[in-house]
Amino acid sequence: MENSTITIKTTANPAIIKFEASRFLTEHKSYEYKNIDEAKESPLAQQLFYLPFVKTVFISGNFIAIERYDIVSWQDVQEEVGAQIANYLESGKAVVNETETETRLPYTIYAESTPNPAVLKFVANKKLVLSTFEFKNIDEAKDAPLAQSLFHFPFVKEVFIDENYISITKYDIADWNDITMELREYIRVYLEEGKPVVSDTIKAQKTNKSVIDPEVNHSDLGETSKEIVNIIEEYVKPAVASDGGNILFESYDEESKVVKLVLQGACSGCPSSTFTLKNGIETMLKEMLHGKVNEVVAING
Repeated sequence: MENSTITIKTTANPAIIKFEASRFLTEHKSYEYKNIDEAKESPLAQQLFYLPFVKTVFISGNFIAIERYDIVSWQDVQEEVGAQIANYLESGKAVVNETETETRLPYTIYAESTPNPAVLKFVANKKLVLSTFEFKNIDEAKDAPLAQSLFHFPFVKEVFIDENYISITKYDIADWNDITMELREYIRVYLEEGKPVVSDTIKAQKTNKSVIDPEVNHSDLGETSKEIVNIIEEYVKPAVASDGGNILFESYDEESKVVKLVLQGACSGCPSSTFTLKNGIETMLKEMLHGKVNEVVAING
C-alpha cells in the first residue's frame, strides 16, 4: 500500500514491516537501533521510538524496517506510521546524521561481458539506483552526474544504469582490453568519494512496473497489454538484466496483434537481440497468450 512517498511491505516476520521510500535514505550504510538512546544519531528513529509499540528500528538503503511489540497489530497502525515517515521525509530533515568517514565505504567493481560486443557491464557490490536510467549522450545525462562524467571519456557512446550495475556502450574505435581497467577504476573511485550517481531531482524513466502501477489510472491500457507487461516483468526482465540490458513494453495493437518492445542497455543494437526477441520472447508470448500475439517488434531505446 502506498502512502505519499512510502510503500508499505510485509516481511517473512509478522512482527516486522518495511516502509520503502522512492529515494535512498542513507549513503549505503545500515543502522539498527534497539532503543531511543541508541538512536541519538537518527532523529527519525528517535521520533519513531515515541510510538509505544516500536521495539527495533532498522534503516538501510531506501527503506525503514520496524519491529513491533505484540501490544498492537500492524494492520491497525501501519498507515499512521507510514504517513509519519512520509511527512518526516518531506520535511527535508536528516534521516541519519552520518559523518564523512561513514559515507566513504569501499566499493568493489568488476567488469562482466554481455552478449553485445559493444557493451560491457560494470557491477558494484552495493545498490546504485532505485530505477533504470538510459542516457544516449551527455545532454541527456545532465541530472546524472556519474553518467555525465563517463561521457567525458571519448570512447563512451551510451550509459545505462540499473540497480547495482552500469552498462557502457563504446565506440568501435576503442578496444575493451585497453579501456576496461581505466573505466572500472574510475567508477570505483567516483563512488568511494561519495559523489552522487543521479541527482535527487532526476525524473524516473519509464519502467514496466510504472505502466501497471495500481495506484495510477491507466484506463488506456487494455487487459492484454497488462498481461504482456506482467510476463515481461516476471520472465524476461531478470534474464536480460543479468546480461546488462533491459526490455520495456511500448505498445500492443489489438487489430494487428503486434507487440512493440523497447530495448535498452546491452540489448539495444545487440546482434543477438533479434534472435532472442523472435525465438524467445515472441514464442513465449504466443504460447502464454494463446492467439493474442502475432509478432514482436523491437525498438532500440
